[in-house]
Amino acid sequence: MAKRTVLVVLFDGVQSLDVSGPVEVFAGASVGRPGDGYEIRTASLGGAPVRTSSGLTLVPDLDLADLDLADAPRPHTLLVPGGPGTRNIDPRLADWLRERGPGTPRLMSVCSGALLLAAAGLLDGRRATSHWTVCDQLAREHPEVDVDPDPIFVRDGNVATSAGVTAGIDLALALVEEDHGRELALSIARHLVVFLRRPGNQAQFSAQLAAQTAQREPLRDVQRWIGEHPGSDLSVEALAARARLSPRHFARAFQAETGVTPGRYVERIRIEHARRLLEDSTEGIAQISRTCGYGTPEALRRAFVKTLGQSPAEYRRRFSPTSH
Repeated sequence: MAKRTVLVVLFDGVQSLDVSGPVEVFAGASVGRPGDGYEIRTASLGGAPVRTSSGLTLVPDLDLADLDLADAPRPHTLLVPGGPGTRNIDPRLADWLRERGPGTPRLMSVCSGALLLAAAGLLDGRRATSHWTVCDQLAREHPEVDVDPDPIFVRDGNVATSAGVTAGIDLALALVEEDHGRELALSIARHLVVFLRRPGNQAQFSAQLAAQTAQREPLRDVQRWIGEHPGSDLSVEALAARARLSPRHFARAFQAETGVTPGRYVERIRIEHARRLLEDSTEGIAQISRTCGYGTPEALRRAFVKTLGQSPAEYRRRFSPTSH
């Protein structure tokens, strides 16, 4: 099998790990595999060196304009990283992507690189994701894109988009597994000391990170308590008593300081805890239901179907390594 060419688009203000993370994965797939794996190339407008958001300077191999020549090799995978440089997109870069993107077998973006793909019209009518802080902007500026802020990466046809920074590694591992099989992807993951692989629709961040941290210490204590005791009585009355507030005052203060109601926060924590147990343990669903505060398997099933669109058993079949 001939090597697949991965072309990485560079620009000033690019996030260096958006580039180096996936590149290390693709490079790892080529070690000891002459004539196979990937050939990695980098290119920028004018072929000029670019300065990353962390201050590193990257020197590209090519001028993007050189790739417009008729005899220029077409990349198999076009990798568009993100970074602060996507806040002011160079129209020339968007135009190049708009012209070259449709003829590329596979497009992938990392983090806010999705803004570049969207600006070039390459995400129109597709489901896509990005870093959770960018998803609102992506949806607002490009209503023709079906933005899903939760997963760490999304595949829609030949276009793959990922969440922030390290999620690009997860996506690259998934693409290597698709191209060369699970054993090679697993070997690369072990070498990089990362998990193979976080499922694409795993949440980008934990429920505790998704919500704001309360300013007042009693409410922060309650947040910590919920995370550490998902199976306890987490009613508003019980939590208010722990915070030494009336239930009405507690509910108002909690929502004002965290951005979510106590009930919604508890639901997120319990779902997250149940997901981890389903992925990483061999406990039965009945036991997980009790551990996470649902009481019965049916209550857990209803919560999973409502939140994730699938039952706990189906979730375990898809995402637990022990079920494969």
